[in-house]
Parts: sequence; C-alpha cells; structure tokens
Amino acid sequence: MTSAPGGLGEVARLFLKLGVIGFGGPAAHIALMREEVVRRRRWLSDERFLDLVGMASLIPGPTSTELSIYLGYVRAGWPGLLVGGSCFIGPAVVIVLALAWLYVRYGATPAAASALYGITPVIIAIVAHAMWGLGRTAVKGPLSVLVGLGVLALALTGVNVLVLLVAGGVVVMLRQARAPRAVGLVAALTALGGAGAASGQTAAGATVTLGTLFLTFLKIGAVLYGSGYVLLAFLRDDLVERLGWLTDRQLLDAVAVGQFTPGPVFTTATFIGYVLLPRLRRAPWAGTFLDGVNVAALALMAAVTWQLARAAIVDGFTVALLILSGAALLAARVNSAWLIVGGAAAGLVYRFGWGA
Repeated sequence: MTSAPGGLGEVARLFLKLGVIGFGGPAAHIALMREEVVRRRRWLSDERFLDLVGMASLIPGPTSTELSIYLGYVRAGWPGLLVGGSCFIGPAVVIVLALAWLYVRYGATPAAASALYGITPVIIAIVAHAMWGLGRTAVKGPLSVLVGLGVLALALTGVNVLVLLVAGGVVVMLRQARAPRAVGLVAALTALGGAGAASGQTAAGATVTLGTLFLTFLKIGAVLYGSGYVLLAFLRDDLVERLGWLTDRQLLDAVAVGQFTPGPVFTTATFIGYVLLPRLRRAPWAGTFLDGVNVAALALMAAVTWQLARAAIVDGFTVALLILSGAALLAARVNSAWLIVGGAAAGLVYRFGWGA
C-alpha cells in the first residue's frame, strides 16, 4: 500500500499519546482510537474501523494493541504497522515500570488512587460516546438490535466472549442468507467457499471468500510440518498459483513483515488475512458475517462499560464528572486527552481539597 506523506511521524505521535493516556482497558482504547482516526483525522470510515475491531476481536491477543498495529498499517504501510504497535505499547511499559518502582519503594500512594478516581468516570463517558457513534454504523435493522441485546445479556451472565462474537456473526449471516436455522457453522463456512457463492473480486478477477480463506489456512495448519519457512511454499502454492488472490510481490511483502517483526514467521498469515479483509467485505456472505461480529463486539463493549460503571460511579462527584464529560463530548468535540487530564486533576482536587 502507499503511505500517506508524513504518515509515519503522524502514526508515532498519535500512538505515543494514546499509549500515555490509554487508561481503562481495551474498550476505552478502542473509543480513543475511534475518536482520533475516524472523527478527527479521517483515516478511514466508521464501517472500516468497525470491521477492524470485529476481526481483531476474533483473533488471539490484545484487541486494542492489534488495532493499533492495523491502524498504523492503514496510514503508513508496514513501517506504520511496526511503529503504531511499538508506540502504543511502549509508554505503558515505561509507566508501569515506574509505578512498580514507586510502589516497592514507597508503597501505595493516595495521589494515584485519587487521580484514577477522577479518570474512570471520564473514560466511561468516552467509551459510551464512541459506542453511540459506532452503533449508528453497526446497527442496520431489527436483527442487529436483537443480536446486540442478546449478546449483551449473555455477556453479563459470563458466556465466553469468543463464542458470542462468532455466534453473532453466524446468526446475522444465516438470517440474511435465508438459510435454514439448522445449518451449522461448518456448513455455512463451506458454503461460503463454494464456487456458486457471490463474492468480492481481486484485481485479476479471482474470487475471495471467507470460507475458502478459513478452509485454506485450516488445511495448511493441519498438514504443515517443519520450520515456518515451509509455510511460504504452501502459501504461494495456494494463494498465488491455485487461487490467484495474491501476486508474488504481495506475498513477498507479507513475508518481509513476518521476518522483520518479532515472533514466528507464521505471523505472515495474519498479515495476509488483513490484506484480504477489504475484499472479504465485498463478499455478501462474508460482509453479513462481519456485520454480526461488529454488533456483537459493540455489545461486549457495552457489557464491559456497564461493569466498570458499577464500580466507578459511586457518589455524586463521579456522577457529575460522567455527565459533564458526556456533555463536553457531545457539544464541543473536546479532545478526549484533555478530558482525561481534567478528570485526573478533578479527582486530586476533590480528594485532597474539597473531600478532605
């Protein structure tokens, strides 16, 4: 892909900032990233952002970190992929290390607890505001509403997150396709890979379907022996020669990223899956599956936000901070970084001043 002029520096500055102010866990991180890259900088649309959230939620690892890596790639190519992830993770490592040193040397400090007391209601307001904006894109009719409410209810009872994400995608996919309710996930994915399924097209005219992608990598994972380099022979045989989804140049780029980044060469498969994501969105069955995953991911964010709010909104002061932060986001499009700083200052003043 072509990098935006100055894109790498912009990626570094943005994710360093998000790494410093990113309190509140993955839901808060996603909300902050959405405000920055969709609303303020317009790197991509809400729909594309939702697709990235949904796909990142389905794969192992920390969702918000994976999202920072993907967004870095969107803006500045594979150098942005590396810089985005590193800059997002780096500040947290340094801050946690410093806090651990302070804790061991001085014990727990009231100042840190007071700052978090003010920050948490602000974070909840930021997440709620992001969910409202994303919800207008993700909710596409009564079925989406029902799936979202169902996932929310089941998440609050403790049902496995991955099960809910996949189930949300499958329910929407099968309902939109008017498939019999008894059809299982494996049958649906197989149908997706069938020759008769409508699908997106590569530049060369080859079909790209979610089912074929899934089954191809499942086959490779089942029969692959030896080092990670053997994977490359399988990938070229299937994705370049047999299916025509990638060119040799694209495969080489994917291999270069897998070699240059930490971890096993198998991470090349993740890069390839991401590159094919826009084509999958154009496939009707795969698109509806992503629609279901997206609304399920939003419902899971809502469940986490509700649980955090029950622990954080404990008195009149935190209620006031929540309302004021929400009003500022709706009325003035205030930068969330300033709201977080303001929340920390308010918590310190209240605990050591008015609340003393």
